[in-house]
Amino acid sequence: MFAPTYLDWNATTPLDAVVREAMLPWLDGRFGNASSRHEYGRQARAAIDEARARVAAAVGAHPTEVVFTSGGSEANNLFIKGAAALMKPGLVAVSAIEHPCVREPARQLRRQGWTLREIAVDAEGRIDDADWQATMAARPALVSVMLANNETGVLQDIDALAVQTRAAGAWMHTDAVQALGKISVDFRALGVHALTLSAHKIGGPLGAGALVLDKRVELAPLIAGGGQERGLRSGTENVAAIVGFGVACERAIARQAEEATRLAALRDELEAALRAHDVTVFSAAARRLPNTVFFAVDGIDGETLVAKLDRAGFACASGSACSSANPEPSHTLLAMGVAPDTARGAVRVSLGRDTTAGDLERFRTCFAGTLEELKNLTAMAV
Repeated sequence: MFAPTYLDWNATTPLDAVVREAMLPWLDGRFGNASSRHEYGRQARAAIDEARARVAAAVGAHPTEVVFTSGGSEANNLFIKGAAALMKPGLVAVSAIEHPCVREPARQLRRQGWTLREIAVDAEGRIDDADWQATMAARPALVSVMLANNETGVLQDIDALAVQTRAAGAWMHTDAVQALGKISVDFRALGVHALTLSAHKIGGPLGAGALVLDKRVELAPLIAGGGQERGLRSGTENVAAIVGFGVACERAIARQAEEATRLAALRDELEAALRAHDVTVFSAAARRLPNTVFFAVDGIDGETLVAKLDRAGFACASGSACSSANPEPSHTLLAMGVAPDTARGAVRVSLGRDTTAGDLERFRTCFAGTLEELKNLTAMAV
């Protein structure tokens, strides 16, 4: 079977073999409901408790602060909607480069009388200081700024932003889905009230995530029922996925520092090679994740380039968010002031634990040939 070299690790990651082994018993003989009082149930509850401790340890939190969810999107919605439900309508502020699972629930709050402010970023994708200060002066009730952007890889100074947010009297949340396993993530040091994680970004299974929540913050649950997860997320727990999440956290943290150094070197080599083809690398002057390259070639459509690379054996991502029939340019790049035509050409290459120097050498060769082909086709069409 044809299997392209995988260069889309920010989208999802293959299941770690050790994680798979840890999950298998919970997909077979260990099938208990963690709410049951008999031995099957007690085993499931103990497995969840152990996983909760592992997830908490990965981000310097206490196990009682970890609320398991079905993934990052649910965790983000739980914080934004859950916090807002117990407040009088006020100002909710999110950065202009947030993932849709933060942006959209924040926009939905407007129907309940809330005011939404999207905090501007500079040309590198960093929070714009003047707009941030204006936002704080407006006294928001809820603030959400992602730790690491999924497209550019840009890192925000969340600890400094959190200090100012607390001084303004607001709850501060950060989406750390892309950061975990790539950089050090410390819930206490960041100083936020809530932090979102996802298993499938770190070699864990799809369908498991967590909201790490300061116990002083009250939320209304999105899902009511049997009262699981401190009453914040009812429903019978997905024991296998939660167990896998815990082991994935432990594995990711153990190799994080070494992998960050290795991937940053590969990323820098790739960017140097791309610049030889007049490629624009976005956010190159900002602090970024060590594994992410987001770039565009003037006059070349990103979707077309990604499709050709895929057929040639390399799986990466475009910078477009496609609706049913209308590819839209990256909202992150538009917020950074990138021209729409350039933004439509964006391509993301993201590296991971299986990426080798040989993979990227072959990618560079393929990219050069593909780019030459597309430029010739463009020239013929003019």
